[in-house]
Amino acid sequence: MTELLYLGAAVLFIFGLKQLSSPRTARRGNMLASIGMLVALVVTLANMEDIGWGPILAGLAVGGGVGAALALRVKMTSMPELVAAFNGFGGVASALVALAEIERTNSLFDTETGVVVALSLAIGSITFSGSFVAFGKLNGSLPGKPVLLPLGQPINAALALSAIGVATWAIMADEALGFWIVVAIALVLGVLAVIPIGGADMPVVISLLNSLSGVAAAMAGFIISNSALIIGGALVGAAGFILTVLMGEAMNRTIANVLFSGFGAVTAGPAAMSDKPVKRATPDDVAIALAYAENVIVVPGYGLAVAQAQHAVRELATILEERNVNVDYAIHPVAGRMPGHMNVLLAEADVPYDQLLDLDQSNPRFGQTDVVLIIGANDVVNPSARDDETSPIYGMPILEVDNAQTVVVVKRSLSPGFAGIDNPLFYQDGTMMLFSDGKAAVESVISAMANV
Repeated sequence: MTELLYLGAAVLFIFGLKQLSSPRTARRGNMLASIGMLVALVVTLANMEDIGWGPILAGLAVGGGVGAALALRVKMTSMPELVAAFNGFGGVASALVALAEIERTNSLFDTETGVVVALSLAIGSITFSGSFVAFGKLNGSLPGKPVLLPLGQPINAALALSAIGVATWAIMADEALGFWIVVAIALVLGVLAVIPIGGADMPVVISLLNSLSGVAAAMAGFIISNSALIIGGALVGAAGFILTVLMGEAMNRTIANVLFSGFGAVTAGPAAMSDKPVKRATPDDVAIALAYAENVIVVPGYGLAVAQAQHAVRELATILEERNVNVDYAIHPVAGRMPGHMNVLLAEADVPYDQLLDLDQSNPRFGQTDVVLIIGANDVVNPSARDDETSPIYGMPILEVDNAQTVVVVKRSLSPGFAGIDNPLFYQDGTMMLFSDGKAAVESVISAMANV
């Protein structure tokens, strides 16, 4: 019966993961996976002997209370760093399972079990420290730009080899101290591996760390012979890795390039165009352009998330639709700071799912679009990725907004995006720049629409 219930939990995990692939079914998928985890937890507790219910119930109360508080209080702009923190806690939980097994058995493992214990400790610890470096970069407590340390890559390679050597000694000698040293090395390695990665690559890093947290969980499942944990960890690991590859492809970057290139360390150089004139727009100018358009596409970016402008954008779209203007939204795969960030924001504002267009759906439409309204996006609409072979983002798939008749860019300034390079779109004849906070700009355009 235990194995059948674990199998049922695994089926719920699989169906839940499948339904997460669409915004329409994502909430249901999340609920199914949560029910699967509840089943697995209850079955595990029911099969434990001599269990101390006090600590178990206390842990459930504290964990459930913290989770509920975060769910209610964390803003959508803070969701990427919350996901990074979740990845970190997942990693450290797996490492703690392995450490508990070391204490329980006094590190007397056969070789196969010892290898799995070492992997759980190393991967879980790297995920923990690396995720909280990512957390710091995302919430601004650490520099978003790459922090390139002298001899950083050789040092990381030496640490990785040291961890392998110490783990081998710990397994062969049944030495508990060796496993603790592996934890210490892995914690340092997690910090040094993530801190040279720039903010532009954080969506990929979050996906990779999510994958690693799943792998660590699967290793912990092997240690304690829990099939539900093995299956759940394997699903997270595989799904996270696939998403990591897809994110890399969306930026025309390999995973190795993301992890080791220090992308974004160099800002705009001599070819910067920020001294060139731009066509400044007023809210009235933008309102007139939108009011007389037939097709409008909104392109959201991280600036929209920071300004919490999604509800104002939805209100503006409703006004335009009442004037028989067709409104859609073009979503780049790496817009924002985590995969699906823009989709979640717009869903929060009740934007219809069928109006959310992906990259392949959007680009063919821009040529027939009267106005593209860009709010807080930069690198994902930069024509240099398509036209300039010397650009560091050359080859990255972009939203080809410059094919539209008119482009309106809402941005605080001409500062470069995460890639640290200038955007020639801002200086093109068909582009109007509305310099303002995203929410304030959209609200001012809504006010101006009343007079058009």
